[in-house]
Amino acid sequence: MYYIVRYTGKFGFIKPWTAVRDGETFSQQFLTPSIIEGIEKKLFPETLSLNGKITKIIRHKLSYSAIDSQQEVTQTRGWKITKKEATRERSILKRGVMLDPVLYLAFNNQTDAETASKQHICLCRNEDVMLPDSEIIELEEDQFAELDGFELRFGESEQSFLVGYNRFDNNKPMYGWIEYNGNKLL
Repeated sequence: MYYIVRYTGKFGFIKPWTAVRDGETFSQQFLTPSIIEGIEKKLFPETLSLNGKITKIIRHKLSYSAIDSQQEVTQTRGWKITKKEATRERSILKRGVMLDPVLYLAFNNQTDAETASKQHICLCRNEDVMLPDSEIIELEEDQFAELDGFELRFGESEQSFLVGYNRFDNNKPMYGWIEYNGNKLL
């Protein structure tokens, strides 16, 4: 039995952050192991010393109604120095913003789900606040698989691909494969 907490974003400004240009990735539609680990560490501070391990969140699903493309102006780290001035170059990035995001977090026990259901979470950036529903949902594993959304299943298999480097575990490579259920998202 899974004990599930459903989180939603009030204003829809949720976007998993990507380290590469969105023209190549269109914002990742899944949460990496380090993102889930960061959420777990926020919800359960007693896990802070368990680097590279996810012990309480056993599954997750992320869905949204659409992705809105927005532009951000960034500056390079370095300075361009001429005889007259020092400036920082600018560039424009396009990032996808998830609208009406829904995140389900599954736990092995009622106690962990209750603890999580009393706290907000953030996806990657502090302004991306998601709030929990007060009701805890109980589902079997096959019922959880039927929920709409994307889930990155963690680990290496024939289906796996590199999804990033774990900031909690000495930047070790992270692998997984995507499972998706629901209506096609454009």
